Amino acid sequence: MMPVKKETGYIHGHEDKERHYGSLVPPIYQSSTFTFPDAESGEARFAGNEGGYMYSRLGNPTVREFEERMAKAEGGEKALAFASGMAAVSAVLTSLLKSGDHVLVSKGVYGCTFGLLSWLYDRFQVRAAYISMENEADLEEHLQPTTKVIYVETPINPTMKMTDFSLITKFAKEHNLTVVVDNTFASPYLQRPLERNADVVVHSATKYLGGHGDVIAGVAVGNFDFMEVVRKNAQKDMGGVLGSFESWLLLRGMKTLAVRMDRHCSNAKVIAGKLKNHPQVESIFFPGDPDFNQYYLAKKQMDQPGAMISFTVKGGKEAAFNMMNRLKMIAIAVSLGDAETLVQHPASMTHAVIPEAEREFMEIGDNMLRLSVGLEHHEDIWRDLEQALTGE
Repeated sequence: MMPVKKETGYIHGHEDKERHYGSLVPPIYQSSTFTFPDAESGEARFAGNEGGYMYSRLGNPTVREFEERMAKAEGGEKALAFASGMAAVSAVLTSLLKSGDHVLVSKGVYGCTFGLLSWLYDRFQVRAAYISMENEADLEEHLQPTTKVIYVETPINPTMKMTDFSLITKFAKEHNLTVVVDNTFASPYLQRPLERNADVVVHSATKYLGGHGDVIAGVAVGNFDFMEVVRKNAQKDMGGVLGSFESWLLLRGMKTLAVRMDRHCSNAKVIAGKLKNHPQVESIFFPGDPDFNQYYLAKKQMDQPGAMISFTVKGGKEAAFNMMNRLKMIAIAVSLGDAETLVQHPASMTHAVIPEAEREFMEIGDNMLRLSVGLEHHEDIWRDLEQALTGE
């Protein structure tokens, strides 16, 4: 296939249409197992000496099509699909870390990632340092002889703080560390960490990649050799694999990723400007805001600033809850990247597992709300937010 723009690549994948009877859409291979033409072929496939499918936990044509399209989207050599974003994160981290190792982690990381790292510490003494990663001195201060991984969210959930890829990848190369980036908030349409020398990218594919709120999935992308280690060990033996129907939904979602992200981002720019100027809003956290302290970084490494906005309201937790409860169109729900605009309260929802002192350190206050700006008309989104903020 001739080289194409990224928007085209999301639509035209690797499927062999002739093999699928000319089907325009890749079919769903809803089969748990696959037959062998003879016993010798079965032996050869399990030995790795012959290509072909054996059992859907080990590989499925529909899942493979999604994986190939994601590898291309992120500019990686190989992708692996998982049953959830956390299954992808778990598979990657357990493939990189062993008992006694240490990892540098973005300050304010997603609550379940924090929970996973806490569990790894309790069971296997894998230690994590949660740091801002704003400069090399911060990284040097927390580096240990056992440090193996730098794990980054950028923009981070929910404070929207960003990490400079050039800073962390240079530091990682100097100290022989592996850089893992959670790219969920940006999607490959807005940001491609592998092109900026990160080693592995993970996504909750539930979010922008699916885009319709009807699938739970995860994906990891990296170089062929490391992803083969993940496939042969963490994915195969732990078994958190993605099903064929979910893969088909993601292939469908990716076809509209570019046009959806453009609308998400244009809506978010309008909504962020209005929230910033509302008297009931104390502050906003949005990479596209010229007053955001890392605005320059968003301009440097993202094609657009995204569609996630966090903001704080006057009056604390009670005011935040009252505001959410007055919403008429916007749904109170975790997750993000759906067609519908969603709002949630990080301190009591997505980051509730994190102890209060840690949340304060991460700057996640009780008056903070996180908004996933949807595809509705921006005037309707704002009308609902405005009446909820003013209480009228």
